[in-house]
Amino acid sequence: MFDRIVLASGNAGKLREFGRWFAERGITVLPQSDFNVPECPEPHPTFIENAIAKARHASRFSGLPALADDSGICAVALGGAPGIFSARFAGDNPKSDAANNAKLSAELAGKADKSCYYVCVLVLVRHENDPQPLIAEGIWRGVWQNEAAGSGGFGYDPHFFLSEQGCTAAELSAETKNRISHRGLALSELKRKIDLL
Repeated sequence: MFDRIVLASGNAGKLREFGRWFAERGITVLPQSDFNVPECPEPHPTFIENAIAKARHASRFSGLPALADDSGICAVALGGAPGIFSARFAGDNPKSDAANNAKLSAELAGKADKSCYYVCVLVLVRHENDPQPLIAEGIWRGVWQNEAAGSGGFGYDPHFFLSEQGCTAAELSAETKNRISHRGLALSELKRKIDLL
């Protein structure tokens, strides 16, 4: 169908994860910075709307098929927060994983329910005005752990404890994380949809 796509993100961790998966299928994932794509506004209240907006935006500026994800962590006791604000939960100046983690730990400190889940919505558009974007969603459930553990992953991973694995997401191997994470689950669903084209 295509051999190159642009990733509507500047996140190096996401580029590595998506790049590995698509490379196995002969598809090169290029960062949107290669095409000087300006930052896309994300005014929408849902992961899916923001992902669609980012995919169309990257495709418009690059002229290539584009893949966007909108993802974040949702704490049940906080009504789903930080949700779409996960990357900038503690503010934008500058965005900081450590500050975001500290803020979420503080907000959950007095809560009995520490359950949380990662959400990933992937949107692939074949061109800017694609009338039928491919949309896939993955949800990964865990429990918030105040103490950070592990050096892998990124974002909230050092605090995201997985009962079945007995460790945090940051302590998983890259291979395991790619298979069981919200992003891995969404990628598997996206692959099935691509294979049906």
